[in-house]
Amino acid sequence: MEGDKQSKNQVRVRYSGFIIFASQIISVFTGVAFLLMLTRISTSGVNEFGTWSFIPYLVALFAILNGVFPFWVTRFAARGREGSIKTGVVATFILALGLAGIYALSIIPIMSTFHVSSAYLFLYLLSALQLVDSYMIAIFEGSLRAVKPQALGYGLLVEEIVKISVAYVLIIVLKQYLVGAMVSLIVAATVQGIFYLFLLKDEFRQKINREYLREWLRGGSIAVVYNAGGAQLLGLVLYLLVYFSGQTALGYYQAAVTFSAVVSYAFSIAFALYPKMLAQDCPADVADSFKTMIMLALPIAAVIFTMARSLLTILKVDYAAAYPVLMVLTIDALVLLVSQFYIQCIMATDTIDIGGKIPINDLAKSKIFKIFTISYIQAAFALPALYFVLTGSIAADPILAATYLVGINLAVHAGTVVVMYGFAHKTVSLPLPWKSLGKYAFGALVTGLVLFVLPQTSTLLATFGKALAGVAVYTVLLVAIDMDARKLVRQIWEELAGNFR
Repeated sequence: MEGDKQSKNQVRVRYSGFIIFASQIISVFTGVAFLLMLTRISTSGVNEFGTWSFIPYLVALFAILNGVFPFWVTRFAARGREGSIKTGVVATFILALGLAGIYALSIIPIMSTFHVSSAYLFLYLLSALQLVDSYMIAIFEGSLRAVKPQALGYGLLVEEIVKISVAYVLIIVLKQYLVGAMVSLIVAATVQGIFYLFLLKDEFRQKINREYLREWLRGGSIAVVYNAGGAQLLGLVLYLLVYFSGQTALGYYQAAVTFSAVVSYAFSIAFALYPKMLAQDCPADVADSFKTMIMLALPIAAVIFTMARSLLTILKVDYAAAYPVLMVLTIDALVLLVSQFYIQCIMATDTIDIGGKIPINDLAKSKIFKIFTISYIQAAFALPALYFVLTGSIAADPILAATYLVGINLAVHAGTVVVMYGFAHKTVSLPLPWKSLGKYAFGALVTGLVLFVLPQTSTLLATFGKALAGVAVYTVLLVAIDMDARKLVRQIWEELAGNFR
């Protein structure tokens, strides 16, 4: 039967995870290089960077539907439903073009509402192409996640190399500042999309299945749009920040996110677990993925938390004052990481669509729909709390306002993890390896203490050198005290040696 083709899913969870994780770590360096071109060349400081940083949030507002097809394509393709990938790609392309047109027509009133200078009109109009790219990359990655998850790591490397190359020419050589940055992002994403399209070429020999499309639009779209609506509602906290505290506050926040986001890269270890769980029961992979994810996340968090001021300084000394934002964001990133893992496991065990149908009557009772409701509950707490804070005197201090925003989010996310813990352990066999987690926490604590007593750095090379030293301390300590860490190092070496041969 068609749905049984993936019963023996050949996705290699840990291998795929490490490929993606390694690519994301490399992207940290290219990402910082890209930001340095923006922050150090700018003559208008944090405010202009905040104006630039507002664009992705506007694009995200119109990308509310970009999960409609990728979410279900991943699930259908992982279970061997032929034609699901081609159907999803074609439908997404049509949807993206329509929404890009609406986005372009809406730019002027949006800029007026949030007091964005008309001098940036062309830049904001250009971002309509970025919206199309975001839809296409989402569907390509959703498709590849089901069949070749490691390809996402290679695609990220392609995107980063093109982005930096084009940005250097346009920003440094031709002196095209923000427009050059936007063009480099658009070109890089387009090349990445072409690369993904090449990897999926065999899928386009299959036929478009209108029955799948009907199911996704009829029942599936309700769930995904419901989820996207909750995410956008929760995302209003950033619009409140901009409205009350201006682009400068967003500039500080975005600079901090640049580094705190690295903690979330540890989730790549469990990224391929989702399609594997959709196709078959794999309790060993679930436990190993969680352990390895925490093993990698804790030292990254320790480095970022301890070196917050130094990391922000390398962008530009003006951003160093935002170190409290980065410190709280780092803790929040850890909490979100655990929550994301639990959510993935819960959704993978939902069988509502296992027969290729998405019955509307059963949708509201499904685990997927319950997970999608979480954002609404979070928004119900976060939005009133932030509004209350920002309507006071705190709004006048952009750093303090951004810190309160992150603190409120952290409180909401922490409450969610507690709920997800209980829900996940009723759904999936996931015994927590407390002994191993204790060793990882000890290693991260020692790493943080070592970095704390070392001299503070302010230059790019010294900061990255100190960060790498912290990672080395953690690695040596963990290999000495943890058998699983020694086993993992041996497996990585064997994998590298095998690939080399």
